[in-house]
Amino acid sequence: MNLKALFEDDGAVSPVIGVILMVAITVILAAVIGTFVLGLGDRVSEAQPNAQFSFEYSQAEGHNWVNVTHDGGEGVEGDQLKMDVGGDEVWTPSYTTTGREVDEWSGNKITAGSALKVYDDSNIGDGQTVKIIWSASGSDKTAVIGESEVSY
Repeated sequence: MNLKALFEDDGAVSPVIGVILMVAITVILAAVIGTFVLGLGDRVSEAQPNAQFSFEYSQAEGHNWVNVTHDGGEGVEGDQLKMDVGGDEVWTPSYTTTGREVDEWSGNKITAGSALKVYDDSNIGDGQTVKIIWSASGSDKTAVIGESEVSY
């Protein structure tokens, strides 16, 4: 066997590299197309905001109150939020099933310092969970971006 001739003969290198590149391109295209066909592509476009909220609870004027304040992080569009207490929706920008006193959230971009104060005597009680739920516009994607347990 002539070892020198083995290293100098590179006739098959180009077809092997070509086949490997074609397979790699096919796999990448299949992954991209599969992502959008399975509906994962719309989730890539809008990620949930990273925002911090503080929750305060009080009993005054004969009502059980929750005061939610945006403490920092990304601003959030008010029309993308809703508030649930114990699994029941108590506030959205379009309507309120309960009373509200301070509402800087409807139709506004919610930034640090914006507050929402809501009362709901039937839901806001010790041990209930208050959630601020974000919904992606044009999609059914939702995420809980703030959560607290009621404690007076």
